[in-house]
Amino acid sequence: MPVTVLLVDDEPLVRAGLRAVLDAQPDIEVVGEAGDGAAVIPLLHQLRPDVVAMDVRMPLMDGIETTRVVLRTVPEPPKILVVTTFENDEYVYEALRAGADGFLLKRARPAEIVHAVRLVAEGESLLFPAAVRHLAAAYGTSKARAAMDRASLTGREAAVLRLMARGLSNAEIAAKLVVGVETVKTHVSAVLAKLGARDRTQAVIAAYESGFVAPS
Repeated sequence: MPVTVLLVDDEPLVRAGLRAVLDAQPDIEVVGEAGDGAAVIPLLHQLRPDVVAMDVRMPLMDGIETTRVVLRTVPEPPKILVVTTFENDEYVYEALRAGADGFLLKRARPAEIVHAVRLVAEGESLLFPAAVRHLAAAYGTSKARAAMDRASLTGREAAVLRLMARGLSNAEIAAKLVVGVETVKTHVSAVLAKLGARDRTQAVIAAYESGFVAPS
């Protein structure tokens, strides 16, 4: 089955460009479009896309609020990939904190766009450039540090989290640690559970905000 995508952007030209790139792939299908976040919820119930590629800045309902509403109201929410012009935009970071699964730059090359959608659909990797890592560190709090301390990660879980923070996939982490992919999946699940994180993105944000991982 192809990965189904809903495009949400207030600029028709951007939507047209993304559609052209994604629909050219045999394993990806754009099933709908919207010009604002306010139109997303009805379309999710109607189309049930695997991924929402959504502009972070929109006039009526931006990507941050839309992400919050989707995760609060949709029983089985899609993966959310926010699309932005500037990688160090604090709007992007707030969207990630709200639960978005990753982000994509509007100036990305077609191959990068396709790769991003596939990765987010698989839940395998984190699109987390250095600029956002620094933003995450700037948001560090004693509350985040205390939560990380309470998590009491094992040595192997800590190693897996550090590699997740570098954006490595399960297969890449397995190769680094010389273990099986299923073993890595078990460790990732344990990390998410201990941190109370929804997904890899949330776990990595917690790692940076707590100072567990330095934004090198």
